[in-house]
Amino acid sequence: MTAPASDFLHLLREQVRNKPDSPALGMVGERPLSFAELDDRITTVAERLRANGFRAGDRMLFSIRPCVDAVVLIFGTIAAGGTIVFVDPGVGPELFARRIGLVEPAWAATESLLYLLSGPLSRVGRMRGLSLPAFGRLPVRHIHSGPRLPGTPGGSLPLRHLFDNAAVTGDSAESVANPAAEALIVFTSGTTAAPKAVVHTRGSLGAGLAAMAGRSTLGPGSHLHTEQLMMGLPALLAGAQWSMPHYPRFGTHIEPIGFARNLTDATHAFFTPADLAVVLTAIETGNLIAPSGLREISLGGAPVTTALLRRARAALPGCEFLAIYGMTEILPVAITSGTAKLEFDGAGDPLGAPVHGVTATIADDGELILSGPNLCHRYLGEPPLTEIRTGDLARLDGDTLILMGRKKDMMLRGKTNIYPGLYEPAINAIPGVRQAIMIGLPDEIGDERIILAVVPDPDAADIVSRLRKELPALIDISALPDDITLVDDIPVSGRTSKPDRAALRTQLAARTN
Repeated sequence: MTAPASDFLHLLREQVRNKPDSPALGMVGERPLSFAELDDRITTVAERLRANGFRAGDRMLFSIRPCVDAVVLIFGTIAAGGTIVFVDPGVGPELFARRIGLVEPAWAATESLLYLLSGPLSRVGRMRGLSLPAFGRLPVRHIHSGPRLPGTPGGSLPLRHLFDNAAVTGDSAESVANPAAEALIVFTSGTTAAPKAVVHTRGSLGAGLAAMAGRSTLGPGSHLHTEQLMMGLPALLAGAQWSMPHYPRFGTHIEPIGFARNLTDATHAFFTPADLAVVLTAIETGNLIAPSGLREISLGGAPVTTALLRRARAALPGCEFLAIYGMTEILPVAITSGTAKLEFDGAGDPLGAPVHGVTATIADDGELILSGPNLCHRYLGEPPLTEIRTGDLARLDGDTLILMGRKKDMMLRGKTNIYPGLYEPAINAIPGVRQAIMIGLPDEIGDERIILAVVPDPDAADIVSRLRKELPALIDISALPDDITLVDDIPVSGRTSKPDRAALRTQLAARTN
């Protein structure tokens, strides 16, 4: 195949040529596929799809939990010239329908369990809190993963049949290689009336994956354990082994302590900060033996506080930590080490230098604006993008990006705009503070009462009185909280478990009523 190096499938095949027999991809506890075996499966799936009528430009809804077959199907679909569309089935039938209408898919790859729970057993699904769309009624070609259960459309192709390497007719899937072609669509936000979807090309994905090179110790001989596609792909492109955890039969989330127990053979792992905090608590209380072979843990999806890093270093002293900053629209943007974050003593949260190719500029109002080859092509239905306004407030300290807050998290006190991200890193660094979040509760005149919600360390004594004493010397007087309240935990939301400020606001408002 002849294609520019920015095509991520071309980058993967470079590893196939360099180390065909090295371990590449597998499930934990099972024999991994070698790079050559992975490449053969990708080619087979692409050719079988084309033999079954798949055409370049077709879009495929994807609702299969991460596993080896799912990753190979993703690669094979893109190799055949198609686009993978990630749509969360749990968003509710109405928003799901609007998203499908925007994407106009030709295919859907779905776990057979979803056909059952959205069809014959929809009542059981609702009892489990699932309000699922009727997958079996989607007017598309269907591929089902797992046994054919009731509700699976009669003409659905079993996923396992796509791995049949019997001879097929037609052009090789390699002939459609095109870095400018759509590869991935991910819905990120928007209302039912206006859903918003990020469109990445094979080139923007390749540029993002290549930008990870040299920022991690991943390489030949390394072993990364994660279910996250955008962390596993850089591992493969670095020549490392990628293993994935097994999902529970009916689960949609990997339980973090069970995940940590399977890290015995791994040298690298990825956690969201919220999941790492759960693991650290288990280690600190003696309920989990710290994995001894880990050399590096990457953290992303939410802010990485110095309090979390101090705990992590104490529990895993032989491990380095990387904080990855990015967005669905452009990933990665910047990467920094836990050591650098802990040594930083200025205002704000250090993110590190922008990765190769990413240009960061600061607008007059302090908003961070980004551009680069790993920027998504566009939002679906909108013109191409040349840059993106992040909604984050930042400054540059030399070549290091410093996060100063979020525009949309702004609180108003009189005529003063208060950005919690400017102060939360400093508060989180105070001994005894496990996590701290500032929110504003509007009053009857449109001003906001600032509440500091604190998750204290178990052995922290008189933390509220100490904070009241120390904060005036640490943060702007205008940002001092009206109330400091202790909470057991901070609500989180989304696949990356970001702090859910809206839920916290609701929770604390209920306390005051």
